[in-house]
Amino acid sequence: MGKLTVRALRAVLVVVLAGTVFVQALMVWALATDPEDGSLPLTPLRVITILGMVSAQVALVCVWRLVTMVRRGTVFSHAAFRYVDGVIGAIVAAALVWFAVTVLNAPGQRDDPGVTVIMGGVGVAILGVALIVLVLRMLLVQAVARDGEAAQLQAELDEVI
Repeated sequence: MGKLTVRALRAVLVVVLAGTVFVQALMVWALATDPEDGSLPLTPLRVITILGMVSAQVALVCVWRLVTMVRRGTVFSHAAFRYVDGVIGAIVAAALVWFAVTVLNAPGQRDDPGVTVIMGGVGVAILGVALIVLVLRMLLVQAVARDGEAAQLQAELDEVI
């Protein structure tokens, strides 16, 4: 991975992390100061927003660590699994948060349940992303095993020579 790519990705990660912290701060401030007017269940939606931002932040930190490991050439190690598992967990948490938003929104959509169905479909799609990352984790498992085999073969070759 080139230096420019790493810097660009880290810049994006920093901007998104700062944005999520900003949104969280606004939601906490709104929870503390803004009373509900009764038109929407604002308090649960604000709490869900805060939790959704936490899941995004966990994923961002894990991606940052994985990029660092790629840059150092240590990504093909067992330490990388912790961060990949963190990304998978964060995506599943985001899907659960989305399903909670769907449930809160559903009573207002009784006349047009299509919105709720679409929102449910988006939640399933988010879970699909988690499954894709899980498949990529399995590929990482294979790569770590191959890397270990290659190191062992290299050591045996060095003994022979």
